[in-house]
Amino acid sequence: MVAAAVTLFLAETCLYAIASLTHAGFLVEGHEHRQAMIAEAVIAAILLLGLLSVRLRRPWSRVAATSAQSLALLGTLVGAFTIAVGIGPQTTLDYVTHVVMILILVSGLVWLVRSRIVW
Repeated sequence: MVAAAVTLFLAETCLYAIASLTHAGFLVEGHEHRQAMIAEAVIAAILLLGLLSVRLRRPWSRVAATSAQSLALLGTLVGAFTIAVGIGPQTTLDYVTHVVMILILVSGLVWLVRSRIVW
């Protein structure tokens, strides 16, 4: 079960790092957006801390992992809201990416809360 949690956090961290690099203009031209780049980099860092907490397998690891997932979801929902009201980037890539991010984070959060991982 711990390996699954590590895989989840690693995949999520990579997803947000790739999104941040995309908004920095390193991976896809025409999708540059400074605020989105910073937000996604911060969320990637939060998820990386969640990954580290899972790997440490301490008594507080479950709380840290759940908190990291929750903060990442909250930040992503704020990003989706900015897109919806016209402040953030308005590309199909941004719409699809945010839907995927939200689905993965919600699924991961539900799985973490319901799982019986022995820390």
